[in-house]
Amino acid sequence: MGKREGSAAKQALVVVGGLAFVWLAIEIALKPFLQQTRAAIDKSDPNRDPDDDASHPAADDASTPAADDASPPAADAASTPAADAASTAAADTA
Repeated sequence: MGKREGSAAKQALVVVGGLAFVWLAIEIALKPFLQQTRAAIDKSDPNRDPDDDASHPAADDASTPAADDASPPAADAASTPAADAASTAAADTA
């Protein structure tokens, strides 16, 4: 039983060493990218959630009517059926 306990410890040590080596290799390979990312994280404000900022303008835009949804321009109001009937009646009397 002594051999198995020793080999299990060796195996665990090899696995932990391998994981540490892979982690260091990734850190070295991606160092420029990781430095930029960490700098951006350090500059960021932890009290502000960018997802909340993105959702507010959409909600505000939906509540305000667009310029196209406003009352029709004066030129469109003159071409309504009531306006056409009035202009036709005025033309008949003239």
